[in-house]
Amino acid sequence: MNRWIRRAGMYVLLTAIALAFVGPFLILLSAALKPAGQAVFSFPPDIIPRPPVLTWAKEAWTAIPFPRYLLNSAFLVAVMVPLYILVSALCAYPLAQLVFRGRSLIFFAILATMFLPGEVMLLPRFLVVSQIGMADSYLGVILPGLLSAFGIFLLRQTFAGVPREIVDAARTDGCHELRIFWHVMLPAARPTLAILGVFGFISVWNSFIWPMVVLKDSSLYPISLGIAYLAGITGTDIRSLAAGTIISILPVVVFFMIMQRHVLEGMRGAVKS
Repeated sequence: MNRWIRRAGMYVLLTAIALAFVGPFLILLSAALKPAGQAVFSFPPDIIPRPPVLTWAKEAWTAIPFPRYLLNSAFLVAVMVPLYILVSALCAYPLAQLVFRGRSLIFFAILATMFLPGEVMLLPRFLVVSQIGMADSYLGVILPGLLSAFGIFLLRQTFAGVPREIVDAARTDGCHELRIFWHVMLPAARPTLAILGVFGFISVWNSFIWPMVVLKDSSLYPISLGIAYLAGITGTDIRSLAAGTIISILPVVVFFMIMQRHVLEGMRGAVKS
């Protein structure tokens, strides 16, 4: 009997936690689909649109160059995420498998940057990007985002877990370091690469502050800045803003659903290790 009570209590707790996370999204979706005659906020809460309408989605789509902003974000994701994973892996491999003086010092120096708030690096990065003429361009957005202490740390730990005998056997067979990296290490780290891919996609798609600092030309804006632009145009029109926000996060939801199996495998492997 006590076991059933504990299990019921656990389900109630998990349901409450799930509602805390899903609730804001449901309210946002409800506001985007409610007709003009139905109040967005009411008491008691009423989140079911009667009937659901796409009027606000059409308004948000035409109020700003939505397709252009979506394509800009898709371009940044397509370029930045693969490069970010590759740069992280190339930095992590020697730190995990090669022996050289100062290896631990370099690793801990990289690790220390994880504790710095991102805002601290805004000014120095902007000064460097401006001096080399990359302000107001995609290069200025992309290059500073390729080096990630989190990605290096995660892959370094994964590469360090690859059995030493496999690496030594590959060297004995005549493989050079780049071939070992490409044919031994990367396949062994596939679940971790999938996790980094998902995190990288979400991070690049939602990045707001750095593109806002670097970009001045509104035609280069990613979708995150486009939503802020939409908020400035629509003002207090919560329904259009909610509809625009729903459209902007749909690619992230679809990508996560596609990669969900790989992410769970990676997390399961991390817990086991």
